[in-house]
Amino acid sequence: MVLWKRGPGSRRVSLLFWSAVIVFLFYHYRSALYPAPNPFSPGSSGYDWSKMRRQYPIAEFEMVRPPRGPPVPLERIQFNFPRPAYTLDVKQHAQREAVKTAFKRCWDAYMEHAFPHDELMPVSLDGKDTFGGWSATMVDALDTLYIMGFTEEFAAALPAVGALDWSDTTLTSVNVFETTIRYLGGLLSAYDLSGEKVILMKAVELGEMLYTAFDTPNHFPPFWFDFSDAKAGRQKAGKSDPSASPCSLSLEFTRLSQLTGEPKYYDAIDRIKRFLESSQNSTRLPGMWPTFIDFQNELADKSSDFTLGAQADSLYEYLPKMSALLGGRDPIYEQMYRSAMTTAEKHMIFRPMLPNGDNVLFIGDVHVRPDGDGVSLQPDGQHLTCFAGGMFGLGGKLFGIREQLATAEKLARGCALAYAAFPTGIMPEIFGLLPCASRDVCEWDEDRWVTEGDTNLPKGFKHARDPRYLLRPEAIESIFLMYRITGKPEYQDIAWRMFLAIQAATSGGDTANSAIKDVTVGPKEITKLDQMESFWLAETLKYFYLIFSPPDVISLDEWVLNTEAHPLKRPDR
Repeated sequence: MVLWKRGPGSRRVSLLFWSAVIVFLFYHYRSALYPAPNPFSPGSSGYDWSKMRRQYPIAEFEMVRPPRGPPVPLERIQFNFPRPAYTLDVKQHAQREAVKTAFKRCWDAYMEHAFPHDELMPVSLDGKDTFGGWSATMVDALDTLYIMGFTEEFAAALPAVGALDWSDTTLTSVNVFETTIRYLGGLLSAYDLSGEKVILMKAVELGEMLYTAFDTPNHFPPFWFDFSDAKAGRQKAGKSDPSASPCSLSLEFTRLSQLTGEPKYYDAIDRIKRFLESSQNSTRLPGMWPTFIDFQNELADKSSDFTLGAQADSLYEYLPKMSALLGGRDPIYEQMYRSAMTTAEKHMIFRPMLPNGDNVLFIGDVHVRPDGDGVSLQPDGQHLTCFAGGMFGLGGKLFGIREQLATAEKLARGCALAYAAFPTGIMPEIFGLLPCASRDVCEWDEDRWVTEGDTNLPKGFKHARDPRYLLRPEAIESIFLMYRITGKPEYQDIAWRMFLAIQAATSGGDTANSAIKDVTVGPKEITKLDQMESFWLAETLKYFYLIFSPPDVISLDEWVLNTEAHPLKRPDR
């Protein structure tokens, strides 16, 4: 969401260096003796956050524990696929193998040119640290390795996982949200899939550090976890922080509580849930929360801007997913989801004017006048809001809200249409559309298009304010979810066209894929940005792989995927 600020350099050797050597040798000189017969001994982080004296301690008897008992019956999410769907045909097998090949090429490039840094720079073939210097791409992609069947690469990464030292960083502070969804989520998922104890051990170490972020006067975490402030007891929640930041830690902290039996992690996020519940209907757009919130004073009624996009998206995404992870045993998440989506449907979702009359939907941002008299829609689409089709589908199925399934499909197809509209076959990061007055009937108006639109763009598009493609996953995420929910094979066809377009525009041939500067230009004018964020391997390629896999591979009725596409096991008791 936001890049982390940099601080003075610190030690970057010791266990992580030697683990890198081990991984390099293992990776490039595998022998017939694999797997190794003797387990390695993982190291501990240089600072034990669990032993730090808390400035604002909470007694264990006061802590809220995860609900237990038999799960409440929830609606089945996945389509009841016929038996042949569980066996890949020749075409699906070839498509899935193409995705695996793309992943392997990027993984190999990262390991050779960037590890143990966080990210690969795919054009200059170098590494950079953007998320603490703890090998973000490796940790983020662990579960993808496992799901795709790269068993040797997964095993080779374990020594480096065991050597991770959360106190060894080049930064003075880290982003709580990003550290949680990428690192903690990645570790918990890899453990749920593999059962490797070293992974859970490292997740617990990191969980202790992140739990320290809640050591504030009101137990709400700051946006930045400053190591010095945390140790000195000087932390405070922010007065204008992105609403998604502290409100999108719930899946990861809940799963950590479920796996360890430690109530403190769940207690931390349950307190945020109670704030969301109490403030939901007193904001300037009742039912939704503003993009930025004063968490320090627990005020959500001072801001007039609302979105399902950047800075707020995963707050809403986690509402139905938390209900699933808790087995339906906390009705508050369903109640909050229903209220929020009712408001979003009324004020944010619109049908765009398109030359072929396509009946698709998009999501814009909303501004509420300070006096409360009037709600205005800004009909700008974001790649980030493409997740919403899948969210409406999940919520509609889980909670039996049948009318939401039609909305879900129209939103997912809208993003697919935006992909197909541009010369590269990929949609921009941010773009504008001309909204229809009604969702029911929407005639194409050429004069309006010429007056209000941009004739240098595809018909119907008003601007491409941010024309980049950053290898984002949200569009294929919703296409994948709609395939699993509806069983319609045309979603696989859409996914394949998207995959081919992305490969053509971003692939480096024998090396890795790169973000690109402008999707509105022709193929010969594409400029690469020398950037491959970890979510390309953690999310985008994982969703492409799963849509061409049998439906029991990461079944939505058995797993909950966090906002970084890390599958967390839904408990059966």
